[in-house]
Amino acid sequence: MENFAAPARPIVARMIEEAAVHPDRAVAFQGAPGANSHIAALQAFPDGLPLPCFDFADAIDAVRDGKADCAIIPIENSLHGRVADMHFLLPESGLTITGEHFLPIHYALMGSGPIEGVREAMSHPQALGQCRHWLRERGIKPVAYPDTAGAAALVAEIGDPTVAALAPPMAAPIYGLDVLGDGIADADHNTTRFLVLARAGHEPIGDGAFMTTLIFEVKNVPAALYKAMGGFATNGVNMTKLESYQRGGTFAATEFYADVEGKPGDPGLDNALAELGFHSKWVRVLGTYRQARARG
Repeated sequence: MENFAAPARPIVARMIEEAAVHPDRAVAFQGAPGANSHIAALQAFPDGLPLPCFDFADAIDAVRDGKADCAIIPIENSLHGRVADMHFLLPESGLTITGEHFLPIHYALMGSGPIEGVREAMSHPQALGQCRHWLRERGIKPVAYPDTAGAAALVAEIGDPTVAALAPPMAAPIYGLDVLGDGIADADHNTTRFLVLARAGHEPIGDGAFMTTLIFEVKNVPAALYKAMGGFATNGVNMTKLESYQRGGTFAATEFYADVEGKPGDPGLDNALAELGFHSKWVRVLGTYRQARARG
């Protein structure tokens, strides 16, 4: 808790105490109170008890250690792409994806003002990237911080009118800051997709069609990825996401993260996964869950 700025600590302490009484209702999220992940937790689990954690690893550990029933973690943004490190943290977490949630993102510039005197804006790198054009047009220097609402708490602690925070509007009254500019994202469609992570044995939450998330590494032979993907096409399985990433620094083994529609047990998906397994070194399903939003 000491990692949080001073204005956030008493709020964080109270939320931790409440979650400790009912860990079965606790929903871990990364960031200080007022962060987008806090808002996502409130929306996805109206009866839950949001549990603030300083970083993603802490949120995952809270679930593994039984301090929270689940965690809600951002995985990608419509403007700025995937969230750094999550493709590595997810497989290593030992947790299962049980749901997803889409959150429209709204940012405000907040501080002690006036806006004409602001020279720096502190926020999470994702938020800074989503508002980079707005900041550049006003000559405001972006300054990276691990969390949006945490940046607001730090700005309140610093008390320097030339330093503002870029955070959800909800954070301003929490930390006693003035809203200097609102609705400042670079596009109206700014949306973040969150995944719900829980210990094994949790049933998928929500209603709707199923989605399955998996990771795999193809064999290092010509056309391996082409052949591995062929089973999804021939079996009529829609793949909504495919991303590659490197692990280990060798540049010799590329791993892939994929979202596909359907669930194990569906004949088409089972056949596609079997063909994928034949052309891959390994395949691992990270979770099957209800779609919060129809694809296509």
